[in-house]
Amino acid sequence: MLARTLAATGLALALAVAAAGPALAETVCDPDKAEDGECDPGTAAGAAAEGAAAVVVTHDLPVDAIRQIVRDYLLENPEVLVEVQQALQAKQDAAEAEQARQAIERHRDEIFSDPEAPVAGNPEGAITLVEFFDYRCGYCKRVKPTLETLLAENDDLRLVYKEFPILGPESAEAAQAALAARAQGLYEPFHWALLEVEGALDSATIMEVARSVGLDSERLARDMEDPAITDVIARNYALADALGIRGTPGFVIGDRLIRGALPIARFRAAIADARAALEDGAGTAAN
Repeated sequence: MLARTLAATGLALALAVAAAGPALAETVCDPDKAEDGECDPGTAAGAAAEGAAAVVVTHDLPVDAIRQIVRDYLLENPEVLVEVQQALQAKQDAAEAEQARQAIERHRDEIFSDPEAPVAGNPEGAITLVEFFDYRCGYCKRVKPTLETLLAENDDLRLVYKEFPILGPESAEAAQAALAARAQGLYEPFHWALLEVEGALDSATIMEVARSVGLDSERLARDMEDPAITDVIARNYALADALGIRGTPGFVIGDRLIRGALPIARFRAAIADARAALEDGAGTAAN
């Protein structure tokens, strides 16, 4: 990681030149960059500092000497590595955010307007938060109180559920059962109840939870065989892949992708940003 960081920033070369001093480096004028193609040697050093009509030329140094210069500089100034790593991370984060924004724009209707996706909160809400989740995911269980609080705080929040069972057959069966519960109008209470389950989530447990929220378990078992349910889950897989969502939970709000069960303050900030964008006239920013 250190070598990649140094290579990405060109730090090694810069440090070698800077540390070598006047005896090993000189500033000269580049006529191709100078005004009117002429050089004023007296201003070459200043131009070099401004990155204008000057370049830096170094005398040949053995590789071992350059390595020693870099090593000595880093030992004396270790904070430089932290600064470089932070800058690299910021650049990578910005690139990932832009990739996510473009993917969200390409798949906007699938993300926000799929009629087969269950919805909680205000179905006509101006702000839409989409969650990709797995019923066996510990972080999905952990973020459940956060989502409940957000729904209670925001009467214009629309929460869209995307079943994304990635943790094995039990997860897939729970997702099928949840989607089948829509036929009895009890998706949401069943959804919250499944997230409360600790330990194994086998067939018997799923049906026990179903009966506890008032579902007819025999009808539920039949409805789970509907091919349309398998199709919904398959489309969720494809959509998650297109968005670069590899784990759960994953969220989309406006043009932003949120990975993981973040603190509620981060969600509140994202909702506030989406609402501000909507008020500013960027109608697609919130849904």
